[in-house]
Amino acid sequence: MSSNLFNLEGKTALITGGNGGIGLGIAKGFAVSGADIAIAGRNENKTVEAIASLSDTNSTLLGLEVDVSDQNSVEKMVADTLKKFGKIDILVNNAGIGIRNLPHEYSLEDWNKVIDINLTGAFLCSKAVYGNMKDRGSGKIINIGSMTSIFGLDWAVAYASSKGGIVQLTKTLAVSWAKDGIQANSILPGWIHTDLTQGIKDNYQERYDHILSRIPENRWGEPSDLSGTAIFLASDASNYVTGISIPVDGGYTSF
Repeated sequence: MSSNLFNLEGKTALITGGNGGIGLGIAKGFAVSGADIAIAGRNENKTVEAIASLSDTNSTLLGLEVDVSDQNSVEKMVADTLKKFGKIDILVNNAGIGIRNLPHEYSLEDWNKVIDINLTGAFLCSKAVYGNMKDRGSGKIINIGSMTSIFGLDWAVAYASSKGGIVQLTKTLAVSWAKDGIQANSILPGWIHTDLTQGIKDNYQERYDHILSRIPENRWGEPSDLSGTAIFLASDASNYVTGISIPVDGGYTSF
């Protein structure tokens, strides 16, 4: 065990949806802590930009294209990461989408799309890295949930359902794979400035201000606010922590 419990030197992290928002914020934190990083996303141009933004670190970097809802694509992503680095110590299941609508107006097509990416994708990625982690007797899986893992949101029925599922997926992986030396935990972000939430600030100022009024820290979060918790869950500091979900929300869910 490193003398610095939070040191990630010598570790390889695979981050889905790591080319922007929360995923990139976590990637930057991991890089500062010394990890080598594979960033996987759907948008190749964004991934190239994300890799460039990390180029001044000492991390070895890899950019990958993936559709986390497609098993073949996921398995190729993992195979390419293993080919480059030889191992995957940390998996961050961050890839996700949100399609806003009220439950009675939600189409089955939109429902399936959100569930397939947000929940099934996390399952497929976790399953794909299991063999390598099991063989080495260690691994860290970090699933990105949401404050909607805890409570409902009227215009986010599929998103909230998928993120509630993330918490239960995390618990199940933790129980199932503890014997293999794998810890699985989740982070539940609150209201964070990302591409997914930009529309609220741009188009619904009254709602944005109402949300702000309910955050005890009196500000929306930034992607970098997630990095400390992610480093903890990725490092030796959390070797006896598994199956938990940590809100990172400025106190919003405690209000």
